[in-house]
Amino acid sequence: MKDKDKEKKAPEPQGPETEAPAEEAEEAKAAPEAPDVDALLAAEKEKYLRLAAEYDNYRKRSQKERESIFRDVKADTVTKLLPVYDNLERALKAECSDPQYKKGVELTMTQLKTIFDDLGVKPIEAVGEKFDPTLHNAVMHTESDEHDEGVIVEEFQKGFLLGDKVIRFSLVKVAN
Repeated sequence: MKDKDKEKKAPEPQGPETEAPAEEAEEAKAAPEAPDVDALLAAEKEKYLRLAAEYDNYRKRSQKERESIFRDVKADTVTKLLPVYDNLERALKAECSDPQYKKGVELTMTQLKTIFDDLGVKPIEAVGEKFDPTLHNAVMHTESDEHDEGVIVEEFQKGFLLGDKVIRFSLVKVAN
């Protein structure tokens, strides 16, 4: 027991080493706890990743909108040129006594078809094909022994596709 008492009674060293921990303890009690640096870093990183993802989504959405607007404007422009195509087609079917005039109309039609091809505009095949309501508009029906039911026998107005989008339906006569 005496050894234990000696240990208990041994004087503690007094000096700057013992006073510093006591002062730190008082300062820690008085000052609010410092935020965890790792938690702040993780929060800022999360904000950055969210902002980067939002920007990426915005960029993709605006790109799709631009492509959609371009496609719609192209379809609208081609639609406005289709009456010119129809008139040239009628002019080619009409009888003409001037071969030079007819040759000029043929060249103009060839040039318009080339422009349509370059733009990705394709005519819809109709005569002899099976009627497809997603491509054709049946304006007449006829009884026919020569054709199967639902087959297009006559085309009144040519239809066109721009890519996969129908910009004008074919006006057709369908056999019953």
